[in-house]
Amino acid sequence: MFLGHVAVGLAAKKPSRKPSLGTLLLAVELPNLLWPIFLALGLERVYIVPGFTAVSPLDFVSYPLSHSLLADIGWASLVAGVYYLAKKDDRGAYWIWVCVMSHWILDAISHRPDLPFYPGGQVEVGLGLWNSRPGTILVEGAMLAGGIYLYLRATRPRDTVGDWTFWSLIAVIVVLYLGSMFGPPPPSRRALEAMALGLWLIPAWGYWIDRHRELRL
Repeated sequence: MFLGHVAVGLAAKKPSRKPSLGTLLLAVELPNLLWPIFLALGLERVYIVPGFTAVSPLDFVSYPLSHSLLADIGWASLVAGVYYLAKKDDRGAYWIWVCVMSHWILDAISHRPDLPFYPGGQVEVGLGLWNSRPGTILVEGAMLAGGIYLYLRATRPRDTVGDWTFWSLIAVIVVLYLGSMFGPPPPSRRALEAMALGLWLIPAWGYWIDRHRELRL
């Protein structure tokens, strides 16, 4: 749920206040940011199966270190704890923890039953929203619109850069989303790994945006 994850990061700016948008986007995307690293190391596995679901051609055979519930609780606690030690902001640390955990919840809604509760666990969950392309677009589109609305209610641009960097990020993620939805599947696992590593640009872009926006009173 690509747009849905970004939407949560945008929406979290209002209640969390102090954390940078980049930090919030890193939190909501963290399992997806770690996944290609574990994939390249041979610790997790995926098959590219065109038509596997209506939305995604990826059969996530094994990804317990990046996407199991227990692992994500650990990653959430680690990132929130590091943030708290660095900033002494308990409110921000709480919302960073929530953002990381939101990833597993949204994936459990969208994926087929392939999300484990813990590494090595045999019980896997997933409600299968990805089996419906119109349903997925409707849910994620509504979430993104809500996230944009809440983020713009929470912040305002300091300069013109604060406007065009934000809207260009939105344009890029929508184009990438539609490309993955309607375009051809990745030609190989190596190409998939490279594309997935490109997601690290999203939190970096968020830090750039945050330098040119400020909280509304």
